[in-house]
Amino acid sequence: MSVSAVFVLDLKGKVLICRNYKGDVDMAEIDHFLPLLMQQEEDGLLSPVLLHGTVHFLWIKHSNLYLVATTNKNSNASLVYAFLYKLVEVFTEYFKELEEESIQDNFVVVYELLDELMDFGFPQTTDGKILQEYITQEGTKLEVAKSKVPTTVTNAVSWRSEGIKYKKNEVFIDVIESINVLVNANGSVMSSDIVGSIKLKTMLSGMPELRLGLNDRVLFALTGRDKGKTVTMEDVKFHQCVRLSRFESDRTISFIPPDGESELMSYRINTHVKPLIWIESVIEKFSHSRVEIMVKAKGQFKKQSVANNVEVKIPVPSDADSPKFKTSTGHAKYVPEKNLVVWTIKSFPGGKEFLMRAHFGLPSVENDELEGRPPITVNFEIPYFTVSGIQVRYMKIIEKSGYQALPWVRYITQSGDYQLRTNT
Repeated sequence: MSVSAVFVLDLKGKVLICRNYKGDVDMAEIDHFLPLLMQQEEDGLLSPVLLHGTVHFLWIKHSNLYLVATTNKNSNASLVYAFLYKLVEVFTEYFKELEEESIQDNFVVVYELLDELMDFGFPQTTDGKILQEYITQEGTKLEVAKSKVPTTVTNAVSWRSEGIKYKKNEVFIDVIESINVLVNANGSVMSSDIVGSIKLKTMLSGMPELRLGLNDRVLFALTGRDKGKTVTMEDVKFHQCVRLSRFESDRTISFIPPDGESELMSYRINTHVKPLIWIESVIEKFSHSRVEIMVKAKGQFKKQSVANNVEVKIPVPSDADSPKFKTSTGHAKYVPEKNLVVWTIKSFPGGKEFLMRAHFGLPSVENDELEGRPPITVNFEIPYFTVSGIQVRYMKIIEKSGYQALPWVRYITQSGDYQLRTNT
């Protein structure tokens, strides 16, 4: 990766704080960053990588700050950006809000963090919880902590401290899937996929080894088992604690978990998804003086499941007024600043149908008929259900003291980018 220096700038390009890691790029080069950025913005050619001579500026913007890394080598750009976003994450953990004021108020802590996060242009300890063990915001604690560096910094397991103890050993596993669906005005699904993540909350003593088993189609094919439903996961991304070599050889997800909450893995399943909540809408205009909208929502999932906190967002003409609503369940409200009707249903059982009617007045002036209508969007969450059928088959917890631990598994399906286009 090899970054030469990292800068934090304000919106005017003034350097708030910087750290020179290699000394092979002149620190004055940063003066060219903002003029280059402004020039590209004017030309409509804005790029995440800017070049001045032999120096590359790799940058991100967060709040009212620019975070910029400089290099004159052929560095791995994706790793540099991963580091810059990690920098934002760590600073946010420390200061709650990352902005110009929080950098100015915490110069000492920021310098310490920049020293620990990277060494000679290569990322080092980037876990916020571990950094908080020995870089604190109280000066007195800081001096005491410095006398003894946590073993996690020199340990092979840098994401977990030693000597953790719990009275009750438990691990909570959340399998969360988001559905992305785009349906055209004729009712055909144009695109759909599932983006999933497995999140852990571990409260385990010592240094346990965990093994997670899923109904992974590749694993079942390797072992010659093809009973039951299996899933094919794509774009799998793991937390650093997972032993990748073990996964690649026999598809076993084996790891020593971080303490507390973490995302173990994320995945994507590219499959045809039937919309779980189907929306039909009819819009009638009467002599350009009023408009009536009828929306029917149907739950196309198992009857024993229930969708919670369902929100159907229906776009309405920008000049609509005098709203009146009638709903078979839930309640509807008009949000004029967003030109939307939001129909909220607290509890939506599978297989049920509900209706909502909205009546709006329109000004007598004829509106432009060619104006495109945004799609209807739906938000929802269905607990105890995964649309892909992914299952946690087992969770083995092995620790040298031999204690018994309880794994708890919860499944949640929620809406991602869920859009249904309508006829104008």
